Amino acid sequence: MTEEQRAGRGDGHPSPTQAVILAGGQGARLRPYTDDRPKPMVEIPGTGTPIIGHQLAWMAAEGVTDAVVSCGHLARVLQDWLASRADRLPLRVTTVVEEEPLGRGGGLKYAAASIPEPDRSWYAMNGDIWTRFSLREMAAFHEERDALATLALSRPRMPWGAVETNEFGRIVDFVEAPPSPYLINAGVYVFAAAFTELLPDRGDHERTTFPRLARERRLAGFPLPQGAYWRAIDTAKDLDEAAGELAAARS
Repeated sequence: MTEEQRAGRGDGHPSPTQAVILAGGQGARLRPYTDDRPKPMVEIPGTGTPIIGHQLAWMAAEGVTDAVVSCGHLARVLQDWLASRADRLPLRVTTVVEEEPLGRGGGLKYAAASIPEPDRSWYAMNGDIWTRFSLREMAAFHEERDALATLALSRPRMPWGAVETNEFGRIVDFVEAPPSPYLINAGVYVFAAAFTELLPDRGDHERTTFPRLARERRLAGFPLPQGAYWRAIDTAKDLDEAAGELAAARS
C-alpha cells in the first residue's frame, strides 16, 4: 500500500474523519472501579489517563477530527472530564446521553444522528477497548470490498494453557495461553453512511443488523495486523495485565 493510500486518499475515498464511541455501559464486572465512574473513565494503572483518553488520542492520530461519545451510566463524570480538557483534546468531541438504555445497536444509531457529516462513512468503537493499529488501512480495506460495515477482528490468547497430544493419546507438550483458533469481533468498526438506517432503534446490532449483512455478503472482517495490540478491559485482571503489557512495551 502506498503512502497516499495509507493517508486514505489513494482511491478517491477519503478515510473517515468522524467516529462514535459507545461509553454508556455500567461495567459491572469492573467494580469497584466503576462504582463512581463509567467504564471508559477507568485508568490503566501507571498511565494516568482513562481508557477514553487513549482512544481519542489514537483516533486523532488516525485522522479523526470529530467524535461523538454516547454516554449513559454516570454520564456526568465523563462529560465533566471532557469539558475540563476541551482546549487540550486532540479533536472535537460531542456527547449524547441515553436517558434509558437503548442497547448497543440503538446506542450507535442514536449517537450517529450527531455526527457532523451523516452522508459520509464513520468509525465506531466500544468504550472499553484498548488497541493500536492503522484505522486508515482498515478504511481502505472496507472501501476495497464495497462493504456496508467492516469489523476489526482479533485473535486473542486463550486464558488457559493448552495440552497437545499425539495419535496415541500421550501428552507431548503444554502451551501456555495459546492464540485462540477463532477470530473475534474486536469492537472497532468502519460503517458506510447507508449503514446507519439499518441499525435498530433499540437492541443489539450484532444480533440483528450484522447477521443480515453477513447473509447478503455486505459485511467484511479486517484481521488485525500481526503484532497489533488489542485488549478488551472487562475485569480487574484485564487492568492489571494491560498495565503489565504497557510497562513491558516501554522498557
